[in-house]
Amino acid sequence: MRTDWSRPEIAALFDLPFTALVFRAAEIHRAHHDPNAVQRSTLLSIKTGGCPEDCGYCNQSVSADTGLKATKLMDVRAVLQAAAEAKDNGSSRFCMGAAWRNPKDRDIPALSAMIQGVRQIGMETCMTLGMLTPAQAQALSDAGLDYYNHNIDTSPENYANVISTRSFEERIETLENVREAGINVCCGGIVGMGEMRSDRVGFIHALATLPHHPESVPVNALVPVKGTVLGNMLADTPLAKIDDIEFVRTIAVARITMPESMVRLSAGRESMSDATQALCFLAGANSIFTGDKLLTAGNAGDDADAALFARLGLRSLGAEQRVAEAAE
Repeated sequence: MRTDWSRPEIAALFDLPFTALVFRAAEIHRAHHDPNAVQRSTLLSIKTGGCPEDCGYCNQSVSADTGLKATKLMDVRAVLQAAAEAKDNGSSRFCMGAAWRNPKDRDIPALSAMIQGVRQIGMETCMTLGMLTPAQAQALSDAGLDYYNHNIDTSPENYANVISTRSFEERIETLENVREAGINVCCGGIVGMGEMRSDRVGFIHALATLPHHPESVPVNALVPVKGTVLGNMLADTPLAKIDDIEFVRTIAVARITMPESMVRLSAGRESMSDATQALCFLAGANSIFTGDKLLTAGNAGDDADAALFARLGLRSLGAEQRVAEAAE
């Protein structure tokens, strides 16, 4: 796969006539994936709030004034029960997120037990825990972790406008530690944070020029939350919601530049029309988060997703099918 994309090349993709861009992305999608199969994943907050980072979009930051109460790490049995329910509702991947800057070594045994338990019920596992040391990444790999999520959030140039407590380079370092440990990488970001299109170009460029493309690329549309820096800044302005056509363009460019990756519709989907989501699937998205919540934000819900899949003639992509496709 190409990892030498230039910014002008990516900018030229964004500038294509919309139908031409979507058609090109759809052709590439069909060359690498089943166009009628979409992976359904469930995301659970296993440790909520109290994070020392100052990410401007996040209501789990101690800097945010949202009234969210911090919790301790969930009991392993409660996590496994939630995973079993997610599987019953059609999810094939179970993602576990903790509001940490980085996990403590004392947390690794419990996290490992969660990974092992979720795998035992036949689901793919993913975790997002903040920064990881090489030793921590290896320990999670030894437990069987399939994916580790660590988003770059935005372009390198716009990054400091969103977060000051962790550098862009530190995020890349964690991705390298994860890759070195043999764990698949899940890495994407957020659009609609008041950035320019040039930042969306830079965001895609940063991902598409990594030495190995992320196996999963979540694309989030900002959900402004009052009490967060970006929520206070954007909640009452037109910038609060990215234009649907521009969002679909971002999905299409991600698909063209990273043809083998799973491109996931993540946060913000609950406010998208069925037509917008259908365009995203046509443009190459083949993964969604399902369920009523994404960590602490609202989500469309299992029933709404089942109805949408039925209307569009889509089917859920199971973990077994993903394994078979990866082996081909």
